[in-house]
Amino acid sequence: MSLRDLPPVDALAALVDAPRPVALAAARAVLRERRTELLAGAADEADLGQRARAWAAASTRPSLRRVINATGVILHTNLGRAPLAPEAVAAVVEAAGYSNLEWAAGARASRHTHVSALLRELTGAEDGFAVNNGAGAALLAVAALGGAAVLVSRGQLVEIGGGFRVPDVIAQAGARLIEVGTTNRTRLADYADALTEDVGAILRVHRSNFAQVGFVEDVPIERLCELAVPVIDDIGSGALDELRLAPPSGGDGSRGEAAGQADAGSRRALSAVGDEPPVRRSVAAGAALVVFSGDKLLGGPQAGLLVGRADAVAAAKRHPLARALRIDKLSLAALEATLRLHRDAPERVPALAMLQDTPDAAGLAALIEGAEVIESSARVGGGSLPLLELPGPVVALPGPPEALAAALWAHEPPVIGRIEGGRLLLDPRTLTAAELPEVADAVRKARNP
Repeated sequence: MSLRDLPPVDALAALVDAPRPVALAAARAVLRERRTELLAGAADEADLGQRARAWAAASTRPSLRRVINATGVILHTNLGRAPLAPEAVAAVVEAAGYSNLEWAAGARASRHTHVSALLRELTGAEDGFAVNNGAGAALLAVAALGGAAVLVSRGQLVEIGGGFRVPDVIAQAGARLIEVGTTNRTRLADYADALTEDVGAILRVHRSNFAQVGFVEDVPIERLCELAVPVIDDIGSGALDELRLAPPSGGDGSRGEAAGQADAGSRRALSAVGDEPPVRRSVAAGAALVVFSGDKLLGGPQAGLLVGRADAVAAAKRHPLARALRIDKLSLAALEATLRLHRDAPERVPALAMLQDTPDAAGLAALIEGAEVIESSARVGGGSLPLLELPGPVVALPGPPEALAAALWAHEPPVIGRIEGGRLLLDPRTLTAAELPEVADAVRKARNP
């Protein structure tokens, strides 16, 4: 094929079964690509009609779409973090049209009322509300309470994903950062000695995505709240509940070896989540504001939660940034539903269930020819519990892992596993029972395109 053999745009567009604007765009894009190839010396034949149809199909597919997470990372930031419970999904659908977002008893009302009572009940706080993300909640808290200067331990001047750094948050909030203590050891006296009339608040930041071990010392939240200045406690993950162990299997209360192993894994998860700063502890200690995320251990949508003293919450609500950071109706609906589950049935929150459930690797392997069940470890992810490993069975696939991973990514919906030890692993910890046959079908098609 030469340049003179290229078909007219209209002729190529006629081969594409799509709305005319899409068909024309596909034809133009494919002809432009083919001209470039021919000018570079390409001598192969090309099915331009097939290319144009593929281009049109890709252009009409939503950019943001479902993927199947077989990585074993429960709160995978790149895959949208916490999956929503069915109750939360239903709430989003219900609120997608007109809703009583800011309307009650025939008059205008605040959107914050939809979750404030639940937050008070679940955390013991005097009041609480939500904004659109955790980083925004931290920024708003410092802006509302920080005054001219904010004290922070040098061991807590952390950076989270995307280059978001605590010193930058304080600067953007209009306050001056005063560092206290050292990188590895900070005492109550370090805070007390740094207090001046300019200090509006102390910011305590949980090191959610790394850990310090060895010769280290921090000030407990209870002691920090003894000082005569408001404390903002950014605890990150938002651990509300103690995880509940699954009930014994079988009506007679008997337990097999597998059940015992499952309970052992659950206890490890329970102990590790217990190491996360619980919201209730910070509230009970007297923190002015406790800040945490909605899409980590809370298991809900992207949101930033602020709970604490009524006067501090009111100050945050009044701040101009609160308008810029306000949560939208769909996230608010999902958050309310998730909070109700934490109150009534926390085991139905998918992220918490995945921490405890025994993955059905044998069930998945039985659907895939040549698959092998091996032991590995999953992760929580999302900047939560960085040292926790979740041991359990996974499915190892034979064959070149990179090529198979690429073929699974090209499947619809894409399936994403992890490469470990020279093999592609599919971790059923992050799969639902309904997704197991979908994954098996994707593997078959990836092997036999």
